[in-house]
Amino acid sequence: MRLDLSSHITFERVPKKYYRPENDFEEYNLSRFEKLPVAIFEESGRAAKKIAKDIVNEMKVKQQEGKPFVLGISGGNSPLPVYEELVRLHKEEGVSFSNVIAFNTYEFYPVLDFTYSNLQMLKENFLDQVDIAPENIYSPDATVEKDLIAENCEAFEQSLKKVGGLDYLLLGLGSKGNVGFNMPGSSLHSETRLVMLDGDSRKDIARNFGSLDKVPVSAITMGMSDMMDAKKISLVAWSEQKAQSIKDIVEGAVTDLVPGSLLQTHPESKVFVDLAAASELTRISRPWLVTNCEWTSKLIRRAIVWLCGVVNKPILKLTNKDYSDNGLSELITLYGSAYNVNIKIFNDLQHTITGWPGGKPDADDTYRPERAKPYPKRVIIFSPHPDDDVISMGGTFQRLVNQGHEVHVAYQTSGNIAVGDEEVIRYISVLNSMRKKFNPENTGLLEKYESIRHYLLHEKSKDDVDTPDILFIKGRIRREEARSADRYVGLPEENVHFLDLPFYETGKIKKNPISERDVNIVKDFIETIKPHQIYVAGDLADPHGTHKVCLDAILAAVDLMKDDDWYKDCRVWMYRGAWMEWEIDHIEMAVPLSPEELRQKRNAILKHQSQMESAPFLGDDERLFWQRSEERNRATADMYWKLGLASYEAIEAFVEYIPVQ
Repeated sequence: MRLDLSSHITFERVPKKYYRPENDFEEYNLSRFEKLPVAIFEESGRAAKKIAKDIVNEMKVKQQEGKPFVLGISGGNSPLPVYEELVRLHKEEGVSFSNVIAFNTYEFYPVLDFTYSNLQMLKENFLDQVDIAPENIYSPDATVEKDLIAENCEAFEQSLKKVGGLDYLLLGLGSKGNVGFNMPGSSLHSETRLVMLDGDSRKDIARNFGSLDKVPVSAITMGMSDMMDAKKISLVAWSEQKAQSIKDIVEGAVTDLVPGSLLQTHPESKVFVDLAAASELTRISRPWLVTNCEWTSKLIRRAIVWLCGVVNKPILKLTNKDYSDNGLSELITLYGSAYNVNIKIFNDLQHTITGWPGGKPDADDTYRPERAKPYPKRVIIFSPHPDDDVISMGGTFQRLVNQGHEVHVAYQTSGNIAVGDEEVIRYISVLNSMRKKFNPENTGLLEKYESIRHYLLHEKSKDDVDTPDILFIKGRIRREEARSADRYVGLPEENVHFLDLPFYETGKIKKNPISERDVNIVKDFIETIKPHQIYVAGDLADPHGTHKVCLDAILAAVDLMKDDDWYKDCRVWMYRGAWMEWEIDHIEMAVPLSPEELRQKRNAILKHQSQMESAPFLGDDERLFWQRSEERNRATADMYWKLGLASYEAIEAFVEYIPVQ
């Protein structure tokens, strides 16, 4: 089953006049800031269909001419939706790839286990599922001895030249603006070569290897020279993590410090992004600098927050001159004076702040009347992993409980792969001590204990997948840590729920696609509670993608229930996690925390001991989760203060999700 989640945008919708996905590329370049044609789509699936269609059209032209079609393909997550669509076209519409010659643009070195090679990933997701002849697949050989690498790279180059170079190149984008593994400093004239992977690059791909220590230290990459010789190039990037790199590539100067910017010199290069990856482009983030705006309340707020940063003033001190000097005189015309705009936005931001996230009983809240009634509310907090609830909204969680609402927490996945083996050994050692004390005759438990301990200490290699018994123990460790945190907050045990969504339970880094079964589990659970408030994780910067799938499952379930009578009294609030916070112009509810409440939040996070220093998936941020959370919450409070509002110790921020009708 493939779920259509294209309407589930997790931030403010951008008017289509700023990206027009239905038009040709000539009309995509709306901004004088952009130096590359950029196609912006609401979600990656739609972009993938467009790219796949372009590839197939080019391929068919070559077929009609009786010539091969030379395609350069990249690994990573970004091209995957394109490969999925190409496979669909082959299986469902009979598109043949028999004339395709495929070149893998990079390969890790050394490859000791082919399972983790880039070529194997490309075969699993694309090459082995279509009718490309095996002898037409070229890839750098990452098994050769190091002293033969130069010779191997030269042979790869010669193979490419022999077929006349690339007709079409599909590229993903790295976190440093790199294409392939042409890292900052790569020359336009660089050829296929061995490169060392820096720490950030290795962290980028660690999610595909299970842990950082499994990631190779180097890679063989096609050089910029061969890439730029391709007749057509499409660069794809999805998610907010790529937004700054896309801005640098599209709007910045051509520099070898941002290798992707070299595409500006190619006559047939195009960039495909979703709205999240486009969010830093000027036409999306500051459209008033590009064209006449359709001024909505949120866009005005964004402009004023931006203006405050430019002139370094709080909102109420902005002058008519500040507006005129920075391209916002249109707002003066609309509202009559700077003061009128200032007071509107100041009040707008002031009304986002509430110490009563579930609504204050009997309050006359004319700005958000739904906050007050009914009271108390039934509340569901969805947590993708068994710690995101307290990391992301632990203070709000505590307030909802303290203020008398019926709060339920639903942990969507077991989180079992994020527990280190040492944690298992420690827990089963305690269990064995209890067996010796209370049930020494239980030889079955003793055998199980000795078997697991021996396997972890002496048999398990770094590439082995955990056994079902070990996954069970790791999952129960996460469960009990979650229960401990919930007890600390004061949540009744019967209000703690574990959904164990099937997509996650592979025991591997790579998860299954979201399915109807996942959605129905979430839907059935929500219908048992019929909540007045639902809190969901809208943090899509999660390094291993689970948050995105969990969010999709919830929003797909909501879409099925949005017309039910009970849902008319329900609000869905999106929080963000350990990697990113909502920008202030998007925030619709801001819950302030006192110093004591922030300490309580930290204590709840610390109940998740397996996720401290030894957690496998801390991402590319060396801070622990509680440190990231506190600094992020303090930064949000500081931003409110700089804009001239009250000074708080910390603030947790939320954006309301409204289903498309």
